[in-house]
Amino acid sequence: MMDIDRIRAAARRLSGHALRTPLLSSPFLDKVAGRRVLVKPECLQHTGSFKFRGAWAALSALAAEDRAAGVIAYSSGNHAQGVARAARAHGASAIIVMPADAPALKIANTRALGAEVVLYDRATEDRDAIGKALAAERGLTLIRPFDDPEVIAGQGTTGLEIAEDARALGIAAADVLVCCGGGGFTSGIALALEAEAPGLRVRPVEPEGFDDVSRSLAAGRIERNATSAGGLCDAIVTPQPGDLTFPILQRLCGPGIVVSETEALRAMAAAFLRLKLVAEPGGAVALAAALFHADASDGDAVIVTISGGNVDPDVFARALATLAA
Repeated sequence: MMDIDRIRAAARRLSGHALRTPLLSSPFLDKVAGRRVLVKPECLQHTGSFKFRGAWAALSALAAEDRAAGVIAYSSGNHAQGVARAARAHGASAIIVMPADAPALKIANTRALGAEVVLYDRATEDRDAIGKALAAERGLTLIRPFDDPEVIAGQGTTGLEIAEDARALGIAAADVLVCCGGGGFTSGIALALEAEAPGLRVRPVEPEGFDDVSRSLAAGRIERNATSAGGLCDAIVTPQPGDLTFPILQRLCGPGIVVSETEALRAMAAAFLRLKLVAEPGGAVALAAALFHADASDGDAVIVTISGGNVDPDVFARALATLAA
C-alpha cells in the first residue's frame, strides 16, 4: 500500500545517504515567469538525478538474502546509475538493461559504478520482457524504474523536503511542476505533499510526442505513446503511466503540461546561466513549463523540479546555443 508512512520510512533509510537538495531562486527567472520560481535541483543528487532516492529505498528494503543474490533494473540511464550506486554500496551485484541509444555518458557512468550493462533496441525490443527473463534466469530481484512501491516511496522523500522548505518560506499554496515519465517521481511527491502541504498541487510536465500522462489524465484512462524511442528527453520517455502510479496521479495531480524540445533546451540554458546548474533535457521540462507556459499555472509562486543533469556535451552545447538565438 502506498501511503505517507512508507515515504517516511524511506526517508529514515535514506538519511545520511541521499543529499538534501535546497530550493533555489533567481530574480531573472522570476521576471521571465512573471511570478516567484523556486527550483528543486535534483540534478545535484548522487548520480545526478532523483533516481538515487528510489534505488536506495528499494535496495535497503530488500531482505539480506535477496540483496546478496543481486538485482536487475531497466533504464535509459538515471535509474540505471541510481541502482548501480545503491547496489555497490550494499555489496550487491547489479545488471542494468539499457537502450542502445541512451546517452553515452549514462551508459559509461553505469558501467563505472560496477553494473553489468545489457543493451537493447527500444524501438523493436521490450525492456520489461528482457528484464523479467534475466531476473528469472539468474535469480535476481527486479527493481522497476517507477512502478514499484519502495521506488515511489524513495522519490516521495523529495516531496517531504519541498513541503518543509515551502513552509519555511511561507508558501502555503502553489503549483509544483514535476518532470514526469512513468510517474514514480510525480506520484511520490504528490503523496508526500498531500500529507505535509495540501495547498501545493502537483502538475506533471512532459515533452511533446511523449505526453502519455497528460493524455491519460485528460482521458481518465491509461493511454500509450505512439513510440517509445526518439527525442531529446530520454530520461522521461516511457510507454505509458504505471499501473501503480496512474491512480495516484489521477487522484492528486492537476492537468499535465506539455513543452517542446526547444523550450526544454532554452530552460537548460536558463538554469545554467542563472543558477549555475547543469540540467538534461528531460530534467528541464518542468522549468520550461514555468518559464514558457506561465498561463498554465495560477498563484504568486511556482515550484519546479530539475530532475536530472546527466547530459552529453553535444546536447548541452545545443542548449547553450539557444542563448544566442
